[in-house]
Amino acid sequence: MIPYKIYETERLVLKPTSLEDAVFLLELLNSPKWLEYIGDRKVYTIEDAQAYIKTKMLPQLSKLGYSNNTLIRKSDSFKIGICGLHNREGVDGVDIGFALLPTYEKKGYAFESSNKLIQVAFNELGQTQVNAVTKENNSSSQLLLEKLGLKLSGTTNLENEELLVYKMKKQSWKNKKPIER
Repeated sequence: MIPYKIYETERLVLKPTSLEDAVFLLELLNSPKWLEYIGDRKVYTIEDAQAYIKTKMLPQLSKLGYSNNTLIRKSDSFKIGICGLHNREGVDGVDIGFALLPTYEKKGYAFESSNKLIQVAFNELGQTQVNAVTKENNSSSQLLLEKLGLKLSGTTNLENEELLVYKMKKQSWKNKKPIER
């Protein structure tokens, strides 16, 4: 297997999601907020989680060199969530997404990991824009996207669902004042 890049922040290791993350991913994909805001991915067993990783995450990683990352807390090596850059059909350009297990929400981890991946998108991957999509009723996600510097730019229909679209151009990212957690 190709050694894909692993990133670090002050408190986290961002490691490309692999088959060894199946048990963790099974829990995350069936957490209440994932089901409410992202949707039921029909991942009910470890085998389903492995298949999801093989079909939804690894192909993009192999093709583009980036995809979904498992967030591992440095202090105790716990897997706490995911954050990734996605080449999503229906979204023009790279799309950032994040999700955390309930215990680890509201602690700045989603901001910390997303901020790192936005930096990677612009400085290492040559992206000129970062996008994000979220449901209209997901105010926590919207607030985080705005804190990261993304601006609401409209809506799109993905998988028969109307979603809000947030965008940030590289130039506006370069000009924004750094925000600490």
